[in-house]
Amino acid sequence: MIISFEGIDGSGKSTQARLLREYLVERGLNVHMVREPGGTPVSEQIRSILLNADLEIDPFAEMLLFSAARSQLARRKLTPILERGDIVICDRFFDSTTAYQGGGRRIADPDWLDRFHRMVTGGLVPDRTFLIRVSLNTASMRMKDRNAGALDRMEAAGSEFYERVREAYDEIARREPERILVIDGDQSPEAIHSIIRNDLRRFL
Repeated sequence: MIISFEGIDGSGKSTQARLLREYLVERGLNVHMVREPGGTPVSEQIRSILLNADLEIDPFAEMLLFSAARSQLARRKLTPILERGDIVICDRFFDSTTAYQGGGRRIADPDWLDRFHRMVTGGLVPDRTFLIRVSLNTASMRMKDRNAGALDRMEAAGSEFYERVREAYDEIARREPERILVIDGDQSPEAIHSIIRNDLRRFL
């Protein structure tokens, strides 16, 4: 089973991914948590390129780099884990590319990206996706607190970019309501974690 967490930077998705992993491990389940981009040596090197604030990367090249990191992760790491029957928690998966590069960078429509993602991952699709939705103001304050003012290349993209990303995420959720659960990220971490635990009972 693949469980993914999505949301704009500062949404709290990484915190929820970690809390869920701890909860499932305590119950004796075999759980693997990965981040995107990252999770393999090749993918981590691509991550360092993508987040380097000193680099100017063409938007389409950016999309291909994210997808290359994801392909390496999906084919080299996730597929063998899933074949063993273990659970994978992804801190981002292909919905991030649809939202950030498709919506934020405006480089491709969702239908094209949907087909492309499935080729990239070898057909892997999350079984359940939690979209943690917060306001831009909330996300901005959290990022500043977390980074002490030093933003990476993606985080420094600006409010108009992030508003397009938020809108793209909302559209993804409307297109796939059976897979994606939207959660109000302005709630306490404990309240959000409780919603996630209760939702997953029917999957686990």
